[in-house]
Amino acid sequence: MNRITVLLAEDHMIVREGLRSLLKEEDDIEVVGEAQTGRQAVHLTKKLRPAVVVMDIAMPLLNGLEATRQILKTVPATRVIILSAHSDDAYVDQVIALGAAGYLLKQTSLQVLSAAIREAHRGNTFFSPSVARRLRNRGQKSPGRKGQLKKTVARLSSREMEVLQLIAEGKANKQVAAELGISIKTVEKHRQNLMAKLDIHEISGLTRYAIAAGIIESSVQLTIR
Repeated sequence: MNRITVLLAEDHMIVREGLRSLLKEEDDIEVVGEAQTGRQAVHLTKKLRPAVVVMDIAMPLLNGLEATRQILKTVPATRVIILSAHSDDAYVDQVIALGAAGYLLKQTSLQVLSAAIREAHRGNTFFSPSVARRLRNRGQKSPGRKGQLKKTVARLSSREMEVLQLIAEGKANKQVAAELGISIKTVEKHRQNLMAKLDIHEISGLTRYAIAAGIIESSVQLTIR
């Protein structure tokens, strides 16, 4: 039997170990790698080429949404399932726009997680039952402001998204430059571009925007300068 290879991308070790232990009980699923940051998830996906990535949204250094965008661009054969503690429409809408294979809430059961992995492997999409119900009920209604927010995020480049997240996490230009391997002057240029595109002209505003857009979660400890 060809087993479905899975990469787990989750920054909390206890959650990651729990997922690995649960999936170990499934004969047709094999966990081939684990990532603690979004950037590591992108790197390991390129290296291991798993069939499915189970990706937490709230990943440090590079959030799960941007990591998903990069994975689907560079390794299109891999399917990504988003795992999140939040069912907000803003998050779900972005996941759908990115082309991810599904969206699961963290309180989901092993049976639902396994079913999602199998469906993703078959080329289908899968959502947690409560999310799926809300999507059906919402139907073709206009997404309103959150939909507009999603479109604005889509206009940002991958590098701009990385810079935005690191700034919103409270990192100074020097720290952002070191993390991304670019010059401080380049970081400043990206920040200027972000502010121009988003029409936001202070760091605190960028942070609020990043939270509203689902780039970071409001529970992240922030240092607003």
